[in-house]
Amino acid sequence: MLKYKGLLLTDWVNDMEKNLLVLHGPNLNLLGKREPEVYGHTTLADINGQIEAFAKEQGLTADFCQSNYEGELIEQIHGADGKYQVIILNAGAFTHYSIAIRDALASVSVPAIEVHLSNIHKREEFRHHSVIAPVVVGQICGFGADSYLLAVMAAKRIIERGA
Repeated sequence: MLKYKGLLLTDWVNDMEKNLLVLHGPNLNLLGKREPEVYGHTTLADINGQIEAFAKEQGLTADFCQSNYEGELIEQIHGADGKYQVIILNAGAFTHYSIAIRDALASVSVPAIEVHLSNIHKREEFRHHSVIAPVVVGQICGFGADSYLLAVMAAKRIIERGA
């Protein structure tokens, strides 16, 4: 049994190889209160707990960040290179107009998955277009909190395939 800094070497290697960065954009901190008829009653803490548990079952780890500030999300994306293998991003309203987030995703080598709780294509016209879609591996929307779990499954496949 090899140890490094108090960790089993195999645990340390696995952490380095199988990390997910889950980014939540503006207003997602209000989940459970904000428009429950659209987003449900599940809180962001509940969703993060579900992601963390499911990721662990898949042999993955996840770090989380929620920000209402575009620049903070960009900093997180920039910092993902060499640290994470996949980014799971719910950019919220930034999805529809943030060229800066789109460019940040395009500037890193970490594949990203776009996630939305609601089906953005069944909502208001202005929500139908995603400026980040062209620079992500794929988009998952409309399955509520399960959209994130589907993204974890996709992330595992991306990691296994080495894409």
